[in-house]
Amino acid sequence: MTLIIVIAFLAVLVLWGISVQNKLVKNDEFCNNALKQISVQQTSRYDALETAVKIAREENAIEGENYEKIIGMRRPVSSANPTVEEINANESALGGFAARLMAVAEQYPELKGTQAYQDAMHKYFEFEENVRLSRMTFNDTVTRYNRDVRAFPGSVVASLLGFEKRDYLAERPEKAELPQDLFKR
Repeated sequence: MTLIIVIAFLAVLVLWGISVQNKLVKNDEFCNNALKQISVQQTSRYDALETAVKIAREENAIEGENYEKIIGMRRPVSSANPTVEEINANESALGGFAARLMAVAEQYPELKGTQAYQDAMHKYFEFEENVRLSRMTFNDTVTRYNRDVRAFPGSVVASLLGFEKRDYLAERPEKAELPQDLFKR
């Protein structure tokens, strides 16, 4: 009888461990997916800015050398599994890229009046909002994952299986300085 109780207890313990491991894997995958979504949104936002830069170049508001510098600021996330550091670096590059383009637009009012340029910048701000929402989703997902990794007794299974706490995405400090309503309709 004691042997049956011990075996039943071990079976329940193993099933519980498997359940915790599955939950950790699921939440880890949610984190990875959320990070990839940010990367996709960043690429779309960059494409909208690149379109605005091309329009500015056609309007002769940007000289060839400055055009190449702005385009060269793109830092696409190179891996299939982006990291928080890659996303943050890309975010900083995009912020610099947008600020530089907006500075050029301020010097050329006829460029700001171009419908194609306004449309491109409108798209940029749409993607900016998508990135903001995706970043919030990622941080919320990381909160749930980290709670599972750190809370007892799941933390025992997490440490045994190598699950570690994940980093959050930080807000860009220079983001607050960017004008938000220059091109909104």
